[in-house]
Amino acid sequence: MGPDSLAPAGFTIPNVRRDFPEWHLGRPRYALWALDVDDPSVRQRVDAAQRHLADLLLDGYRRQPHVTVDLCGFPCDSARHADDFGTESLHAQLAALRRARPAPFEIGIGALASFASAPYLAVHDAGGHIAALRECLASGDPGKADGRDAPHVTVGLYADAWPMSAVQARLRSFPAAEPLRVLVTGISLMCYAAAEIGGPLTRIAAFDFAGGAQRLDDPFRA
Repeated sequence: MGPDSLAPAGFTIPNVRRDFPEWHLGRPRYALWALDVDDPSVRQRVDAAQRHLADLLLDGYRRQPHVTVDLCGFPCDSARHADDFGTESLHAQLAALRRARPAPFEIGIGALASFASAPYLAVHDAGGHIAALRECLASGDPGKADGRDAPHVTVGLYADAWPMSAVQARLRSFPAAEPLRVLVTGISLMCYAAAEIGGPLTRIAAFDFAGGAQRLDDPFRA
């Protein structure tokens, strides 16, 4: 969704495929902490939902299935803007994860639902583990934005201002199925190209719950 994408009440918010230099200010990548749920069963359900809603969605959405936990910002060596994500913030968040020592947990990925700008598969986390991870990361980097929306797996982005009543009817007609059970064993720091809406994610760091191990793949390279 771009900053100039507006729709009347009762309609979806249209997304547009263009660069948003007024947002990224020439910074190449945006980073977020997420749960990587790109396994075959989840991918199959996301693909089915995309086919079901194909005529409503913006073409070219290529982001892999994931559950956003914390929105970090634009990676950089030293933060200059409010939405920059510097090395100090990253190391503070990793330290917070090491102190918290989160355990592996299971989530369910189920029904097709929708925000105003995007359809998604609902995520069920009965133990509140995702909320705990958000609080942990926030304690390591206070003041940053976070992913406070209900946990979800985004299916795509709406291409126009569609009547929400018609969209809801389409969502209800998606075949019901049992929630997919996914074991979460770690959290990943991912990024996407800031100039490409719906572009693919790249993992640049990972934190494994079982061993408290971390892996960094030069997360602040341009």
